Amino acid sequence: MSIAFEAPAALPGLARVAAAAAGDAASPEAVGRLSRVLARDGGKAKKQARAALAQLKAAVADLRVHDYQGASRKALKALEADSQSGVAWHVLAIAREKAGDLVQALNAYEAALKLLPQDTAVAQDLARLAQRLGYLEIAEKLLLHYLAADPDHIEAINNLACVLRDQNRYDEAVEVLRARIQTAPDSALMWNTLGTVLGDQGDMAAALTFYDEALRLKPDFAKARYNRGNARQPLGDFEGALEDLEAALPHATPGYETAMMTMARALTLMTAGRLKEGFEAYEVRLDPAMPDAISVVADGPRWTPGQPLEGKRILVVGEQGIADEFIFANTLPDLIRAVGPGGQVFLAVEPRLVSIFQRSFPETVVGGHQAVRQAGRLIRFAPFMKEHGAVDGWAPMASLLAVFRPTIAAFPDHAGYMRADPERVARWRTELAALGEGFKVGLHWKSLVLKGVRSRYFSPFDQWRPVLTTPGCIMVNLQCGDTAAELAQAEAEGLRIWTPPINLKDDLEDVAALSVALDLVIGPGIAGTNIAAAVGANTWMIQAPDDWHLLGTGETYPFYPRMRGWAAGSFGRWDGVMAEMAAELARISSPGRNTA
Repeated sequence: MSIAFEAPAALPGLARVAAAAAGDAASPEAVGRLSRVLARDGGKAKKQARAALAQLKAAVADLRVHDYQGASRKALKALEADSQSGVAWHVLAIAREKAGDLVQALNAYEAALKLLPQDTAVAQDLARLAQRLGYLEIAEKLLLHYLAADPDHIEAINNLACVLRDQNRYDEAVEVLRARIQTAPDSALMWNTLGTVLGDQGDMAAALTFYDEALRLKPDFAKARYNRGNARQPLGDFEGALEDLEAALPHATPGYETAMMTMARALTLMTAGRLKEGFEAYEVRLDPAMPDAISVVADGPRWTPGQPLEGKRILVVGEQGIADEFIFANTLPDLIRAVGPGGQVFLAVEPRLVSIFQRSFPETVVGGHQAVRQAGRLIRFAPFMKEHGAVDGWAPMASLLAVFRPTIAAFPDHAGYMRADPERVARWRTELAALGEGFKVGLHWKSLVLKGVRSRYFSPFDQWRPVLTTPGCIMVNLQCGDTAAELAQAEAEGLRIWTPPINLKDDLEDVAALSVALDLVIGPGIAGTNIAAAVGANTWMIQAPDDWHLLGTGETYPFYPRMRGWAAGSFGRWDGVMAEMAAELARISSPGRNTA
C-alpha cells in the first residue's frame, strides 16, 4: 500500500501516555519475531544477502539490549549490502524510533512497507508512529489495512479505537471497543482504552471504573495504573494519584512512556503543593524522549541550580508556549537580583514578546529565540546573542522555579510583574470610551488547538450565554483564531461583542494594553488570560480541575496572586461556573442590558 507523508512543521507530542497506541516495536515479542524471520530467511539467502543478514542479526541483538544507535549502524550496513531488504528497513525504523529520531523512523517504516506490503507488523508499527506524530487519518488507514488481514487482532483493534478517539470520534471508538469486549471480556487492554475514551471527554469518575476493571484483570498493567492516577488527580485524590503513578513507573517501557509518566508525576506533585520535588521532577520535559523537548544551542555551558549567579552572564531561554513564557517569567526579578549589577541577564523569548519583556525587565538584554527541527528534535537558539558573545551559563526559563519558588511563601505578592505600553493603554481607553457607557469585559473562550483531549478544557461558546447577557456589560472580543461562527451566533441572538481592529494573534503589545484598559478580562488558562494577568489587568481565569498552576492552594494562582480564579469543578460541567461568574458580573456592573 502507498502512504504519502508530508513532513509536519512540528511533531506534536501526546499529552498523556493514555493517548499512545498499544504495543512496542522493540518489545521482546517483536524482537523475537524479527529473529525468527531472519532465521527462516538465512537458509535461503543468496550470496548478496548473506552479508546483510549477518549485520541484521547483530542489529536485532542490539535491539534486544536497547542499544539503538548500534542497531541503527548495523541496519545501515545491511542496507549498503542489500538496499531492497524490507526487513533491514524495518529494523532501521525501529532503531531510529527508539532512539528518538522520529523523522528518519517514519521514512524507514514507509520504505519497509513499500517492500513488504503484506507484512502487517510493519503496518502496525508505522500506524503507531503515525498516530504519535499526529497523522491520525494515515494511522487509521494503516490499521484498517492491518485488520483486513487479521480482523481479530486485539492490539490493532485497540489502536484503531485510540485513533478514532484522538479525532474526537468518541462514539465510533466506543463501538469498536464494545464489539471486541463482547467477545474478549478478559482483555485488560480494551477496558483501559475504553476508560481513556471517557477520560478524554472529561468523565473521570466513569473512567475510573474501567481502569479498575483493567487492573483487576491485569494487576501489573502499567498503562492502566498510570491512567487511573491521571483520573484520580482532577478528582482531588492527589495521594492516590501519586501512588498509582509511582507504582506504574517501574513497569513503563523505557524512553517515551517512562518520560511521560515521570512528567505526570511531576505535575501531580506540583498540583499537590510539593513544589521543590515537583519542579525538580519537571526537568523531565527536557528529556529527549519527550517529543517536544527543546535542545538549546548556546555559546556557553548549561547553568544548573547550585552554581553561583552573582556577577555572571546568564542567558535564559523561553520555552513551551506564550502562556508558559509569561508564567515562568515570575522568577526573573529574582534572577536579576541574584546576578547583581556586576552580571548580566539575557532573555531569549518568543519574537512577538521581545518589546514587552524588554520594557518589563529593562536591566536585561532581550531578543527573540528561533527554532528548527532536525531529525525530529526541536533545536532552539538565540541569534541576537551573536552580538553579545559567550555566556557563563544558560538555563531554560522554567528551571528557575526550583531555585526561586521552592515554597508557596517564596511567591511574591504583586499586581503584575510585567508592564504594558502606557501610550497604547491610554489610546485603548479612549477607544473603549467611544463604545458608550458600560462595564467593558474582554473575552477569551478557547484555545487555537482543540484536538483530542484538549477539547475537554474549553466550554462550548453557547454555554457562555449567562456571561454574555449580563446587564451593564459591553463585551470585547479578545479571542484569536477563527471566531466567525461564534460571533455570527452572538449577532443572531442580538448580543453585542465588539472586535478591536488588530491582529489578536500577533499584535500582542496591543492585546496586553487593551487588557489593562478593559475593566475585566475573562477566559480559560490560555495565552491571552496569562498576558492579562502578568501585566496587571483585572483578570478572571476559569480553572480546569487538573490545573497544576494552583500549586496546592486550592483556589489561587501563586504566579498571579491578585487574579481571581473560578473553579470549573469537573470537565464538561460549565453551567455552574458560568452562572457564578454572571452573578458576580451583574453585581459589579452598571444597570443595562447587553443586547443590540
